Amino acid sequence: MCFCFFACVGQASVGVVEKWGRFLKLADPGLHFFNPFAGEWLAGVLSTRIASLDVKIETKTKDNVFAQLVCSIQYRVIKENADDAFYELQNPREQIQAYVFDVVRAHVPRMTLDELFEQKNDVAQAVLEELEKVMGAYGYNIEQILMVDIIPDASVRKAMNEINAAQRLQLASVYKGEAEKVLMVKRAEAEAEAKFLGGVGVARQRQAITEGLRENIVNFSDRITGTSAKEVMDLIMVTQYFDTIKDLGNSSKNTTVFIPHGPGHVKDIGNQIRNGIMEASCSQTQQ
Repeated sequence: MCFCFFACVGQASVGVVEKWGRFLKLADPGLHFFNPFAGEWLAGVLSTRIASLDVKIETKTKDNVFAQLVCSIQYRVIKENADDAFYELQNPREQIQAYVFDVVRAHVPRMTLDELFEQKNDVAQAVLEELEKVMGAYGYNIEQILMVDIIPDASVRKAMNEINAAQRLQLASVYKGEAEKVLMVKRAEAEAEAKFLGGVGVARQRQAITEGLRENIVNFSDRITGTSAKEVMDLIMVTQYFDTIKDLGNSSKNTTVFIPHGPGHVKDIGNQIRNGIMEASCSQTQQ
């Protein structure tokens, strides 16, 4: 006990005044005078600011995975019960840490690692309820508890990352296969459509050739009397034959083409073309 006639209590603090070694009253922030001859003195000062305590707990989950939890506890002295906080607990931080260990190690072993990540707020709430019930009797109020981090063993983290990567690769393969399937279907549909349109074009081309030849034969027969349709057709075939020979001779590509040449072959070509025209006409009549 020191003889002091006055003392100053800082802002956000509360002083504990004793008289002859017994608690007398609480002193608010400001300047206070004491009578040391009457046994009055300032025994101590407690801060009412919010304090933070980080607690690291290593425990085992239900699926036998060791994990380290980092829990942040924010607490403060209740101003009206500052005498209980001053006299009842010698080291409040150790007391809080001990209760956190007890509650966490009672709840976490009942959860798997995945459940722990999903329900970490439930664990923090359980710790909060237990600490409020216990520390309230000692003049402390638990403001908030945060489960800051959950750190599994390094080998477990590596295995979890590999599982996640494998799942993503599997999903990517499925998407890639679906895309290739759609591409093949579209390509097949495009090829079918192209063949269909090509067939339609060939049919129309043959029909146009047939119509053109028919008109030429009719016009030639009408203008020149005494000529038959067969004679006109043979003349057109010969003309087309020599035009083809001319085009092949004028081609700039160095390609050798062997074509049977002679009057007999010209007649065979005319017969083949005539038969083709007749078949096209028959098919058009059937349509």
